Amino acid sequence: MESDWNDQVAIITGGADGLGFALATRLHSRGVRLALFDRDAGKLAAAAGKLPGARSWPVDVTDPAAVRAAVAEVVAAWERVDILVNCAGITGQTSLKSHEVELADFDRVLNVNLRGSLITFQAVIGHMLARGYGRVLHIASISGKEGNAGMLAYSTSKAAVIGMTKVQGKEYATTGVTVNALAPAVIRTALVEAMPPAQVKYMTDKIPMNRCGALEEFAALAEFIVSPANSFTTGFTFDLSGGRATY
Repeated sequence: MESDWNDQVAIITGGADGLGFALATRLHSRGVRLALFDRDAGKLAAAAGKLPGARSWPVDVTDPAAVRAAVAEVVAAWERVDILVNCAGITGQTSLKSHEVELADFDRVLNVNLRGSLITFQAVIGHMLARGYGRVLHIASISGKEGNAGMLAYSTSKAAVIGMTKVQGKEYATTGVTVNALAPAVIRTALVEAMPPAQVKYMTDKIPMNRCGALEEFAALAEFIVSPANSFTTGFTFDLSGGRATY
C-alpha cells in the first residue's frame, strides 16, 4: 500500500473547471502529478496553465479509442496511474416530466455520465492492477440516491453510477484498488449556474443546511477518498449533501 502522495499520478476527467479543477488544485498542492482530460481544449489548456507541471489531454470520454490513447500517453509519460476521478458530466434537459423527455437527450446524458465513466475505468484499471494499488472515484449525485423531479436523465445516470460503484468495489476489493463514489447535493459550479433558477431552488430547498455546497468542501472530501489513507472503504457512496441524505 502507498504510504503517502509520493509522486502519484491522477487522471481527472472534466478537469477544465468546476469540480474537476477544484480537486486538481487541491491534489496539485499535495505534489500529485496531474493529467487533466476534458472536451474543451481551450479551457483545458488554461486550467493546466494554472497548475505548474500539470498536463492536459483534450479528449471526449465517450470515445473509447481516444480515451485509451490518452491513458497510454499518460502512462508513457509517468509510468503509472494511481488515481482516476470521473468528474466529466452533463445535466441534459431539465424541468421536464418524464413523458416530455427527448430520448436523444436521455441517451446523450447516459452516454457521458455513465458510459464515459466506464470507458475511462476500463482504460485505467489494468495499470492499477499491475501495480497493486489504485483509487477510483466516480462523481455521482444526490439525485442518484433520491431522484430530482424534472431531471430524469441526470438522476437515472447518477443512480447507475452508484450501482456501478458498488459492483466495481466488490470486484476489485482484494487487489489494492478501491472504487468509491461521491454524491454531492448542489455545489455552485458552471453546470449548476446553467440550470433554470427554479430547478436550482427546488434542489437547494431540500438541503437542511439551507445552502449550496462549496467547491472547497467538495475538494476536501474527494481528496480523502482518493488518498492512501482511505484504504478500507470501497464500493461506498460518500454523502456531501448538507444533511439531505443520511444513508
